[in-house]
Amino acid sequence: MSSESLNLVMAGSRKRRIKDKLAKYGVTTGGALVLVALLLIFFYLLYVVKPIFNGASMESTASFTLPIKGKTAWLGVEEQNEIGYRFSDQGKVKFFAVQPDGKIKTGQVIGEAQVNGEITAVAPPAPGQKLIAYGFANGKAQVVQPYFKISYPNDVRVIEPSLQYPFGETPVVIDPQGKALTRMVFEATKDKMATAAVTEDGRGVLMVMSGEENFLSGEIEWSSQTYTIPSLPRHVDQMLLTPNLRLLFVREGNRLSVYDIHNLSDISLRNVMEINAPNASVTQVALLSGASSLLVGNDNGVISQWFEVAKDGKRQFTQIRDFKGDAPVALLTPEHFRKGFISAGSDGTINFFHATGEAKLLGEKIDGGNLAAVAISPRHNLLLTQQGDDFKVFDVENDHPEVTWSALWQQVWYEGYPEPQYVWQSTSASNDFEAKLSLVPLVFGTLKASFYAMVFAVPLGVAGAIYTAYFMSAGLRKYVKPTVEIMAALPTVILGFLAGLWLAPIIEGALPGVILLLILLPMGMLLTALVWNYLPERGRTWLPEGWHAILLIPVLLLIGWGAFALSPLIENAFMHGDSRIWLTHEMGIKFDQRNSLVVGIAMGFAVIPTIFSIAEDAVFSVPKHLTQGSLALGATPWQTLSRVVILTASPGIFSAVMMGLGRAVGETMIVLMATGNTPIMDFSMFQGLRTLAANIAVEMPESEVGSSHYRVLFLAAFVLFVFTFLFNTLAEFVRQRLREKYSSL
Repeated sequence: MSSESLNLVMAGSRKRRIKDKLAKYGVTTGGALVLVALLLIFFYLLYVVKPIFNGASMESTASFTLPIKGKTAWLGVEEQNEIGYRFSDQGKVKFFAVQPDGKIKTGQVIGEAQVNGEITAVAPPAPGQKLIAYGFANGKAQVVQPYFKISYPNDVRVIEPSLQYPFGETPVVIDPQGKALTRMVFEATKDKMATAAVTEDGRGVLMVMSGEENFLSGEIEWSSQTYTIPSLPRHVDQMLLTPNLRLLFVREGNRLSVYDIHNLSDISLRNVMEINAPNASVTQVALLSGASSLLVGNDNGVISQWFEVAKDGKRQFTQIRDFKGDAPVALLTPEHFRKGFISAGSDGTINFFHATGEAKLLGEKIDGGNLAAVAISPRHNLLLTQQGDDFKVFDVENDHPEVTWSALWQQVWYEGYPEPQYVWQSTSASNDFEAKLSLVPLVFGTLKASFYAMVFAVPLGVAGAIYTAYFMSAGLRKYVKPTVEIMAALPTVILGFLAGLWLAPIIEGALPGVILLLILLPMGMLLTALVWNYLPERGRTWLPEGWHAILLIPVLLLIGWGAFALSPLIENAFMHGDSRIWLTHEMGIKFDQRNSLVVGIAMGFAVIPTIFSIAEDAVFSVPKHLTQGSLALGATPWQTLSRVVILTASPGIFSAVMMGLGRAVGETMIVLMATGNTPIMDFSMFQGLRTLAANIAVEMPESEVGSSHYRVLFLAAFVLFVFTFLFNTLAEFVRQRLREKYSSL
């Protein structure tokens, strides 16, 4: 070899080595970056999700002394957490600063007011309300509320507190006989208010005022009517009224009387309940936010939640769950707009609870003894306590009380539900809505959708791949394989659109035909193969080897036409002319137009190209010398396929199936458009579902950043990420084991 040729060879070798090193480092760097990206996604999801599991905490920020007289009827904080207020049982109102602003110190009195009259009863407001009513010795009552006027003199924000009289400064007559009111409760809606009271002579009266807007002046004109409350207990300890003015609760010791006041002309005692915990006595009763639940505190520290449950055709109050406090319950303070509440013990213990989460979130003991009053701010981030003349302010961290392990993964008995259930319902039109954030229906829907998709896709994809790679001729294969693979390029939005607006109505209108088609297609294919096998040799020679699949085209078309032609005949003969009604009424199977059968077929078409392509490559890549050797030793093509080809290709086939499963688990648009997107737990193929991915796509744009809903959606994404990771890890483990087992063939 000449020196010139030798130099060229050496130069080529150096270039090759450089290229090999560049390829090696490039692939290694790319793989490392992929792992880094996955880790970053993992930790970012954890970063967003972590705050919902931080728990509650409170930290003292200020304390002050405020000279007061009488008992505290209502202690509160305005929305901006700047001003607190105290209403005494004698009508004295004090406004004071709870946060300093440079000019005003914490605890400094910034306003006072007085409700005039001989006060004999007080009705503090319900959670989230701002109206307090005072009852007088002459049978009248005065309704007032704190008002905070905001102004900006010299571009400086100033809040001026005062009292407002929403129903006029003239007291309203509650008892026409003019007897002193000893116990009362007050509630109001936009156009109606009601006051229930007990007079000094033991009578129960209910005064209802209805408002009607004057067309000309725009003012509301009120008219009142007084009713008698029948069968009132001798000694009334507490009275509660629901904001919708439907139910009145009257407590006497451990007994609670429930009155139906919906029909004012026929006020009736609905039932009387013993509401105390075992071996305990009731100390306090309160309505939870929304007034659907009743909280019952006992002297043994147990707090019970009660709400109406439908039983035997009627609704009855039922004890749902218990919460255990650290001391006898002296005060119960529900949160304004959440299903949480605070209990104060007789020894100064503060406990935070949440009803939906069924959890005790925090327990703290405040030095100073018994608590006279407790107030939580409307934003639930500031706590104000009173012990005699001493007041304390606490910053509260409790942003996600409704998110607990039980709320996410266990059955929860929600307000108004007949039994504990798994429910996802994150929003509602009502401010008193109880968020239902169970991930179980979403996980169930994800697995259900994947199952039906794989039932449809795996047999077709794997069987088609094996036939195309092993039996089909090369001439036909070069058309079939690209055609199937190009299906993967179809946008899933288009598939979902076709499934929801075209396929779903077809299935609903010809359900017997669709079911018949699913049964007859495989039977027709097998029967066609059997008939072809028994044809004389002369009758089979006209079709070249490997082109037999073409024979199935007219057979499948004929079966499809026959199934849909028979569909109305079957409906008329056996299903009273309507398969959907027959399923519902005769079989007890609910039918939704957009259901799991639709999504199974649509997602199956989306998954088939992935399974087919990978599995076909795996089967086709089996070394020819293995198949030729098997055939040479006398094995039939089917024996060679089952004992050599499939076993050798099993790692690739398994990878294809798992890749298809991963594709189905993460699918969004098809599920979103073809299933009705209903988060229900029913394995029936005729019912809809909602998956984790579809739920994230639907609700993430509408969620408030940083809210519990927002973070739970990220938790759903984390669960989906873990699902996919576990599936892929399992697939890789099984694939490696299959490769080790059959690599020696």
